[in-house]
This record gives sequence, structure tokens and C-alpha cells, in this order.
Amino acid sequence: MKNKFKSKKILAKIATHITLIIFAIIAVYPVSQVITISLRPADRLLSTSLEIIPDNATLNAYVDLFTNRPFLLWTANSAFVALVVTLTGVVFAAMAGYAFSRFKFIGKKIGLLSLLVTQMFPATMLLLPLYIMLIYLGLINTYFGIIIIYTATALPFCVWTMKGYYDTIPFSLEEAAKIDGCNQFQAFYKIIVPLASPALVITGLFSFMTAWSEYIVAAQVLQDAQLWTLPLGLKSFEANMTTEWGLYGAASFIVMIPVVVLFLVLSRWLVSGLTLGSVKG
Repeated sequence: MKNKFKSKKILAKIATHITLIIFAIIAVYPVSQVITISLRPADRLLSTSLEIIPDNATLNAYVDLFTNRPFLLWTANSAFVALVVTLTGVVFAAMAGYAFSRFKFIGKKIGLLSLLVTQMFPATMLLLPLYIMLIYLGLINTYFGIIIIYTATALPFCVWTMKGYYDTIPFSLEEAAKIDGCNQFQAFYKIIVPLASPALVITGLFSFMTAWSEYIVAAQVLQDAQLWTLPLGLKSFEANMTTEWGLYGAASFIVMIPVVVLFLVLSRWLVSGLTLGSVKG
């Protein structure tokens, strides 16, 4: 019986590892193709070769990207927008989630339900009313206008994440802080915020990704080439008759590096932030 149990356990582990390897290959294959396209000479998109590093591989696309294209300007623009959206998203979600979690007020349930309902609609569906609003405010072709849209798009998910995580923190900790002389705000930022760091990481990462790689909204709001973010810059490599696939591949590979680095750096907070934040709500 023990041998049968051990053999079944070994088979289950083998099947699990095979499944994980298959899904890992599926996930990594598109990335390897992007790298291969960026290293191919000229602008060849399709090839019969399965080599990741093709014959006559060249870094000309990367050199051209940094020397003859305003890639660094696009990167700086995207970084500025993404960092501002991340900061505002974390601050607003931290405070709003705390209010929904700890206080009772008129319209609390309706407010939470409204935030949940807004998640059911894509940002593109809200683009027309938001665009009209920006016209009246005079914020078309400004970073402030696009930051408003990105922050408003990210906040519903972020507020729900923070609210759910705050619900897992015992209220007795705040009461103990108040007994020691802290007021409500001091108990919030000295006691609750440090304990909610995993949820803050999730909020910040989601806000960053919302702004870093978004194209449709940016294409409507940012009309000046000097204000273009990375997705708009990459789109400029596409012309009516030709597409510079080498530049596309090189730029796409570089653009994904910050997100991958963030995931690796913040990985130890991600699991607890995603799981504990969904326990209550």
C-alpha cells in the first residue's frame, strides 16, 4: 500500500511539473520571438528558423532606437505619467479603502457597489464622456488630463483591494494606539499602513501597469509628439506601406523590462497582498 501511495505521489509530481513546464513554454515563447525579431537583420518578421539568436544577428535595431529615435523621451514621458498615477493611486486608494473599512456613513454600500460596477466597464467605453470632460476643463494634450483618466480607471480595483485588506487587520490595534495617545490619523499611518504594505504593493503595481502600457486613451488625449508615451512611440514605427519590425521588437523588449523587474522585486509581497485582500470585502 505504501509503495502504491508513493508511486501515485511521484506520478502526481511528475504530471504537475510537466504541466508547469508546458505553460512556462507557452508564456516564454512570445517573448523569445520578440527578442529574435529584434536581432534579425533588416525588418524580417517571419522566418522558418526556430533559433532564438538568428544567423547574422545584429544589434542595429537597438542602436537605431537610442541614437536616431526619441525613445528616451518617450521613456521619460511614460515614467513620469506612470509614477504620478502610481503615487496618486496608492494615496487615494489607501485612504478611501480605510474609510470604507473602518467607518459607517450614509451611502457606504452604494459607494462600494458603484466602485464594483465601474469595474465591469472597460476604459474605452468611458473614453467619450471622459474626453468631453477634458475638453471642458482644457486638459486635452496635457499630462494632467491623461493622469486623471488613468487614476480614475485604476482606483475602483485599488480601493476594493485596500478595503478587503484593512478588514483583515484587527480594530483592537488602533484602539491600543489611541490609548497610547495617537489620534485617528496617527493610528492610520503609524499602525495600519505598515501592516497593509502587501496590499499597497498590489495597488501600486496595478496603477503602474495601468499607465505604463496603455495606448487607446493616450492616442486620443496626447496629440503633441513631444508628449508621446512609449505605446504611442512604438505605434509610430508602423507606416502605411512598411513596418519597422526590428525597432518594434527591440522597443517591445525594453518596455517590458521595468514591469518584469517590479514583479521580481515585489514578489514577496504579491502573494499575501492578493490572497489576504480577497478574504473579506
